[in-house]
Amino acid sequence: MRLILASCSPRRQAILKSLGYKFDIIPTNIEETSSKARPHAIVRELALKKAFSVALKYPNAVVIGGDTLVYCKGEILGKPKNKKDALKMLSKENGSWQSVYSALALVCVSQNKILQGHDITKCKARRLSKSELLELAGKHMDKAGAYAMQDKGDMFIEKVKGSYTNVVGMPSELFEIMIKEF
Repeated sequence: MRLILASCSPRRQAILKSLGYKFDIIPTNIEETSSKARPHAIVRELALKKAFSVALKYPNAVVIGGDTLVYCKGEILGKPKNKKDALKMLSKENGSWQSVYSALALVCVSQNKILQGHDITKCKARRLSKSELLELAGKHMDKAGAYAMQDKGDMFIEKVKGSYTNVVGMPSELFEIMIKEF
């Protein structure tokens, strides 16, 4: 069965490869907007939209869609729009606990099969100075919350309770359960 990752995220690709899967990469360019309000519902909806947009073109393949966001102090933090937005996010997260939500959707149109799941990981950010926040802002514009825990030069997160791969955007434990069920 052909496996397709509907993402050009190098982190998702690396995690899937590390799990031993062979897959094609066919990124989607859907508009990442959601009608949902709760973090878990947003990531699930967007992961499904991404998977479906590719699955409709490749009906015999199992397509993986994923989405990640950060929830901190009552606010949903996606990817920053610009450096100013990144600084605002990092300032909110600075020294605080936050929740990272990642969802996966597996879709195979020919089998009329859809699986969805999500994971939540709690992260505590270090307390950084204003100048350190300014230096970090804009460095990770393509990542929810404006930081990259997996980046060796990004020491923003000091504690993780839960799945590390969930924070990176591809919850490997969840994926293994879902692919076996599929």
